[in-house]
Amino acid sequence: MSDPVLSLAGIAKTYNAGLPSQVDVLHDVDLDVQRGEVVALVAPSGAGKSTLLHIAGLLDTPDAGSVTLNGQNLSGQSDRRRTLARRAEVGFIYQFHHLLPEFTALENIALPQLAAGASRADADARALSLLDKVGVAHRATHRPAELSGGEQQRVAFCRALANEPALLLADEPTGNLDPATSDQVFDALMALVRDTGLSALIATHNLDLASRMDRTVRLDAGQLQADPR
Repeated sequence: MSDPVLSLAGIAKTYNAGLPSQVDVLHDVDLDVQRGEVVALVAPSGAGKSTLLHIAGLLDTPDAGSVTLNGQNLSGQSDRRRTLARRAEVGFIYQFHHLLPEFTALENIALPQLAAGASRADADARALSLLDKVGVAHRATHRPAELSGGEQQRVAFCRALANEPALLLADEPTGNLDPATSDQVFDALMALVRDTGLSALIATHNLDLASRMDRTVRLDAGQLQADPR
């Protein structure tokens, strides 16, 4: 078996936040996400799943433990190296789309590619191809305010994949949608992930959505437990 795309080993994170006692959010968390694997992360609100995703995506640093991303052990590395690794290797999706309102759907997907050095022609072509894969290419010239909630989130999926990351991290990616739209949008996300062979760690409260992924891990009392299948 090849090395995992993401490997978390012994991750611990504690917050004080001015409280009389420390809050141990994560302790001794181990998790590997293999190439092409889609893992569901299930936890109640406030259990630390967003913190875990931020550590996995190099947006936050653990108090203990190591983060290895696509073969690079990034623990203790400089902010610059971590930033470069994050830009090259990780795509993020959040519950709200966070699209730039003044740009069209296509432009929102092209922008991160342009920032990474792609030509405008290549960036536009990839953006249109991704929009086509999730069924909204016909909305390419529309701004976010002109799109439905489901369409906005599909565009956000495409933006997260624009620079061909090795790992996708998603925090309740359909949590802002009604149940019917959520199912449709999640199916589009899974098709896009499978088509690109991407690895993904997806946090969700929805156990039905979790059951459609390759495996489920639960965050409970700061530690991960695997769900039996």
